[in-house]
Amino acid sequence: MRILIAEDEPRAMRGLRSLILSLSPEYQIVAEAADGSQALELMQTTHPDVVFTDLKMPRMDGMALIRAAKAMSLSAEYVLVTAYEEFEVARQAIGLGVFDYLVKPITVEDVQRVLDRLEAKRSGAGDAQEARGSLKEQYPEAHPLVRKTLHIIEEGYASRLNQKELATTLGISQEYLCYLFNKDVGEPFSKFLRKYRIEIAKQLLADGTVQRDEVPYRVGFSDPKYFGKVFREVTGMSVTEYLKLL
Repeated sequence: MRILIAEDEPRAMRGLRSLILSLSPEYQIVAEAADGSQALELMQTTHPDVVFTDLKMPRMDGMALIRAAKAMSLSAEYVLVTAYEEFEVARQAIGLGVFDYLVKPITVEDVQRVLDRLEAKRSGAGDAQEARGSLKEQYPEAHPLVRKTLHIIEEGYASRLNQKELATTLGISQEYLCYLFNKDVGEPFSKFLRKYRIEIAKQLLADGTVQRDEVPYRVGFSDPKYFGKVFREVTGMSVTEYLKLL
């Protein structure tokens, strides 16, 4: 696994580097950057599989780095490293496509947990979407705009999605997208999205690769209580009851 570390504190950089290298000879540190701007340049030449980035850095912070890299279509997984007081910001970043976060002071157990989950994802374990096949394959006769919407749901279910913004992205009215989606999929967009997120959540809970209290954030919910309510509405049982069946 090729890893880039972006960290402006030299001591923290050395510590994280040592922790990662101590875990497996298969982990390779391909680059180290002192700020987000430098990290972005290095990503283009080193092509890391994973970027560990501090949240607060000079010139370009961790979130700005991730947004810029995504805009440039640079493919990598991102792990935010943050201080305790920035904890909630890091949790919210999960909905923006960040794979995970580490809260300082970082322990070897923290790093091992994240790397194990990354390895599982890279090997296909716990990939609920792959196991079910793509949504576009499930609705082969759907209108091309509906198929594009389904693809957006697959790729962005963990982020904020709403029908109005999707319609704007697709260049059509919200009313027309609502009509097409209902006709071809058989239920409203909002209901379908909730059910899809819960199906992903069920797979994550069954795999055990994500801690239970992190699952809501992984599937696009910012409120764990609301997630629990939706989970019961969709499955007819609570998360605890579901886990007992596994």
